[in-house]
Amino acid sequence: MGRVYEAIDESIREFIEAQLVFFVATAPLDGSGHINVSPKGLDAFRVLGPRDVVYLDYVGSGAETISHVRENGRITIMFCAFEGPPKIIRLYGRADVIEPGDSSFGELRRRFASDMEVRSLIRVSVERVADSCGFGVPLYDAQGPRTQLLDWAARKGGEGLHAYQVEKNARSIDGMPALRWVSRE
Repeated sequence: MGRVYEAIDESIREFIEAQLVFFVATAPLDGSGHINVSPKGLDAFRVLGPRDVVYLDYVGSGAETISHVRENGRITIMFCAFEGPPKIIRLYGRADVIEPGDSSFGELRRRFASDMEVRSLIRVSVERVADSCGFGVPLYDAQGPRTQLLDWAARKGGEGLHAYQVEKNARSIDGMPALRWVSRE
């Protein structure tokens, strides 16, 4: 059933790259704070190496992952097979938030085809790779990616996205700081 791996090998990489959705979980150190789980899609994930991954963090209404990672770095990323053989892969690690003004942003951002504005990249140093059976995960047929986020961002434009982030992404729902550039304005 469940197995722990030394790193992301080629078969795990292929499995990860075949998934259309992944889930990100983080939590603040304060036990009364909110645990966060976010679904992600839109070709936003890349395996950089056996213990190194990154994903695009598109503009959204909350900034929980950013604030939690800034506070304590802990993160878990989960991939589930909704087609084919049942399987779940979890990547446990320590993350860093890389904002557009940071020195490594440009090089990492070029690894993705999407030209949509992102608020950050989340880079993870993977400490544990584990799988489990996924027998309880239902089978689904993917109809394709949703376009609403891309359409919304295009309608807002650069200035609108900037204003939205200032309003929504300065702090988490628990009041923790999130995007650095927003707090400087």
